[in-house]
Amino acid sequence: MEYVHYSVMPNEVLASLIPPQEGAATMVDCTCGEGGHTHRFLAAYPNLRVIALDRDPGILEKAKVRMEEYASRFTPLNIAFDEFFKTAEEEQYDLILFDLGISSYHYEESGRGFSFRKGETLDMRLDPTDPISAMDVVNGYPEERLADVIYRYGEERYSRRIARAIVTERRLSKINDTERLAQIIYKAVPPAYRYGYLHPATRTFQAIRIEVNGELDRIEVALAGAVRSLKKGGRIAVISFHSLEDRIVKWFFKDLEGDQVNILTKKPLVPSEEERNENPPSRSAKLRVIEKL
Repeated sequence: MEYVHYSVMPNEVLASLIPPQEGAATMVDCTCGEGGHTHRFLAAYPNLRVIALDRDPGILEKAKVRMEEYASRFTPLNIAFDEFFKTAEEEQYDLILFDLGISSYHYEESGRGFSFRKGETLDMRLDPTDPISAMDVVNGYPEERLADVIYRYGEERYSRRIARAIVTERRLSKINDTERLAQIIYKAVPPAYRYGYLHPATRTFQAIRIEVNGELDRIEVALAGAVRSLKKGGRIAVISFHSLEDRIVKWFFKDLEGDQVNILTKKPLVPSEEERNENPPSRSAKLRVIEKL
């Protein structure tokens, strides 16, 4: 089976999350994806069991195949991480990993419209059973609410112009596919903005995806549950990929510092130059690690 996702900062994550040497240990990989990080941990630590979470049943099937040789120590669960920690017992886990990025699988293989570079149906749901899709957001949100989503989650300075253009176009016919949405955005922004470092649709697509999946709303809830369910001396590592995620993680940890946790990364770890060259999507990643007191 082919795997299209490169796990970000694998060496740094392994060095940050080390299970106890004596007895069995349990780690929760909150965003398993294709299983890149989990596979490395299971290979490195024979005493480690990994509970692997993911909202997408399709990508979890790929992880199951990858982990066949470690099946007795691998427990996959099709569940969102915030939902998982709502029922987790206190002081139960030794290690917890959050990789908040979207897997390359979703852009390359899912067919759900995560990429504006492919002509796919507008969906963007990580969990295909969720009730709201990108098509619902694009075609159903009032103009003001749509502009607010694009500005808040995409940090897009032309959010009002883009929302106005989308509403104008959807009056003509429903916007069903990524190619048409990308073209609407491209035409809505000033000519000089069309040829910048980022494609003009990048931020809007990010914003719609975050809105569809409630990504930012889940982080603090999940972190609170993770800290509660972590054993004393246990560690949590979080990889974020944009400022909106990282800000939530940073201030959540700071609020607990000295009382419940020790922050082990006073400044977040970032990928090496070699990794950034080999895997360009990693360039914005930041790794923060805490230890429970």
